[in-house]
Amino acid sequence: MTKTDSSKSKNQEKLIEQMAEAGVHFGHSKSRKNPKIEPFVYGLRNNIVIIDLQSTAKKLEEALKFIQDTVSTGGKILFVGLRPQSSEITKKTAEECGMPYVSERWLGGTLTNFKTIRKRVDHLQDLEKKKKAGELKKYTKREQMLFDEEITKLNHTIGGLKELNKLPAAILVLSIKHCATAVNESIRKKIPVIGLADTDSNPTLIDYPIPSNDDVTSALEFMLNQIKDCIIKNKK
Repeated sequence: MTKTDSSKSKNQEKLIEQMAEAGVHFGHSKSRKNPKIEPFVYGLRNNIVIIDLQSTAKKLEEALKFIQDTVSTGGKILFVGLRPQSSEITKKTAEECGMPYVSERWLGGTLTNFKTIRKRVDHLQDLEKKKKAGELKKYTKREQMLFDEEITKLNHTIGGLKELNKLPAAILVLSIKHCATAVNESIRKKIPVIGLADTDSNPTLIDYPIPSNDDVTSALEFMLNQIKDCIIKNKK
């Protein structure tokens, strides 16, 4: 074994140890297991499906290589995390990477009817610009209040798309199962998908599945930190 091979082996061992500490390997109960996840399964523990972390390390490496190639050429990756445990960290990580995101509710047509969604984003930015310039003060207090409510509502749903002027180069979903509509729209638009594949999901639906727990905050944070470091390091 060469020094390079030895170093790579040690790095993988350290990565697997860190993933184990984060709870990446804990899947769902046996009764909820999707048959398509079987190639990434290590075994059972107290009726809980255990993910093979060596498989996770390999698939994570493949995903990071794709992310590196994407962002180094200026491509944008749309982060999607829609559940309570992933919403805030999705927004925070995407903003730190300078990437667009959806962290609350996926609006049908976000990708398949992007022009319409983009018009809503333009409307939001126009309202914010006018408010900042004081142009909304000419309206009554009630009308100003309604404008404020509209700005808040739009930011809640599409605020993370402000920097997305065209369809993303790829999307990242923090749960294949719970981001199904986003995955389906990406498939229709032929947009590559990177995603966490828990044991109740079908990893064959997407291009770059990463076998991982998609419920526990520590596992989500670990995966997002790996992705964030890769983006920041390689972003054009």
